Amino acid sequence: MNYLNGKVAFVSGGSRGIGAAASLSLARLGAKVAVIYVRQADAAQALVDRIREAGGEAEPVQADVRDPEQVKAAVARVQATLGDIDIVVNNAHMSFAMKPLTAMQWEEFAQKMNDELKVAFTLTNAVLPSMMARNYGRIIYISSDAADVALPYMAAHGTAKGALNAFAKYVALEGAPYGITANVVSPGLVRTEASSVTPEAVKQQIAAMTPLQRIAEPDDIAGAIAFLASEESRFVTGTCMHVNGGLYMD
Repeated sequence: MNYLNGKVAFVSGGSRGIGAAASLSLARLGAKVAVIYVRQADAAQALVDRIREAGGEAEPVQADVRDPEQVKAAVARVQATLGDIDIVVNNAHMSFAMKPLTAMQWEEFAQKMNDELKVAFTLTNAVLPSMMARNYGRIIYISSDAADVALPYMAAHGTAKGALNAFAKYVALEGAPYGITANVVSPGLVRTEASSVTPEAVKQQIAAMTPLQRIAEPDDIAGAIAFLASEESRFVTGTCMHVNGGLYMD
C-alpha cells in the first residue's frame, strides 16, 4: 500500500547500509526519495535507478551534511526536483575514534560530538521552516544502543548518540504545535559496510545473546523508519525506538 504517496523524503547517508534500505522502503510506500550521498555517486545512482525501475521517483543529491551551505543547496535542489520535504532521515555516518578514554585525545572525542550534533542541528534547521509553514513533518534520527549501554571503545560514539537522543526530544517539543514529529531509531549491531570491521566471532556472540538469535539487517531498521515516517505514527513523537532484537530491554 502507498502509505506515503506523494510525500518527499530526504535520506542522508542514503546510498548504502541503513540509508539505502530506508530509501528503498520509503519508495516502495510511495514516497519520492532524495538519496543524499557524499562520495559514493555510483552507489547513489544505482539505488536511484533501482527505485525508478520499480516505478518510483528518486534523485541522487550530493552534499556533506555537516556543511550548512551544502545542506541549503541540497534542500533547494530537492524542492525543485521532487517538492517540499516531508520526511527527513538523519542517517549520515560520522566516523569516530574507537579506543579507551585513557588513550583518546579531547580533539578526537570532541570531533565526534561536534560532527554528530552539527549534522542534526544543520539539517533540522534547514527543513523546519517549510515543515512549520505546512503544518506537517516527520524527522527520524538514527542513533545507537551505545547511547544507553556502555560498550568497549565506544565512548565517543555512545556519548554523541546520547546527545543526539536528547536533541531529538527538543525538536519534538518545538515541532509538535506544527504537526511535526521527531523520533529516534536506535539499532544494535547491524550488518552493514560500517560494521564489516567487527570480527565475525563477535557478531556470532552478539547474535547468541540476542533473544531473536541474530544481528540486524538494514531492512530490519528500515521497517521502523518507515513506520515513523508514516501516518500510522502520527501520535508518536519524542520517543526512542530500540531495534535490537531484544538484546537490551528497557
